[in-house]
Amino acid sequence: MGLKNYIQMFTKDHNFWNSVVVTFKWVIIAVPLKLTTALLVALLLNKKLKHINFYRTVYYLPSIFAGSVAVAILWRFLFMREGLVNQILSAVHIPPVDWLGNPDIALYTLSMINVWQFGTSMVLFLAGLKQIPGDLYEAGRIDGANKIQQFWSITLPMLTPIVLFNLVMQTINAFQDFTAPFVITKGGPAKSTYLFSIMIYDNGFKYFSMGYAAALSWLMFAAIITLTAVLFWSSRYWAHYEDGGK
Repeated sequence: MGLKNYIQMFTKDHNFWNSVVVTFKWVIIAVPLKLTTALLVALLLNKKLKHINFYRTVYYLPSIFAGSVAVAILWRFLFMREGLVNQILSAVHIPPVDWLGNPDIALYTLSMINVWQFGTSMVLFLAGLKQIPGDLYEAGRIDGANKIQQFWSITLPMLTPIVLFNLVMQTINAFQDFTAPFVITKGGPAKSTYLFSIMIYDNGFKYFSMGYAAALSWLMFAAIITLTAVLFWSSRYWAHYEDGGK
């Protein structure tokens, strides 16, 4: 075939560019929300509370079911037109929302299942918080820093290596997400959730165009490698290490 698959991809396949845009939107929405949620929960679970180990286990449980078809089906039932979420809204006299049938919000609804599975990132953040010396916070309090100032000046800079790791891993995972979007919407409505992974699946196993699907897979691989390299390159400007290096 030579370059024919790639020529078709960039010039003739109308689904290609839509899928690229949807996938990047998915990554931009899901990854920051997931990491922010994981960090906030880790900060809460870093406190000395009664039964804290039980709470940590409960918050980690959703990540065990990551990629589960059963969870995806449950999510579809929760957000369908007559689902539990709309029933709760109706109980408080709020009009039902077409969470999965409206092209404008379907991708945001799907991204919530990704955000919900924040356990792995949370555990890493929690481990990082445990490694921050208490002397730094004591020095901050002596200097008059409040909790918010301590977070921005001590906690976050000390966590930047873990932020980098989580950012790279979750970005890679987001590009490869398939199960939930496929089971819940199959790329609809109106291709608004048509991720690149679904496009690869359709071409390979629905249309039996295995060569074209392989070409799409190579492009995804190149995109992931490029974005990962950019993240590592940029980390020299914002990731800080204990030995003073970047």
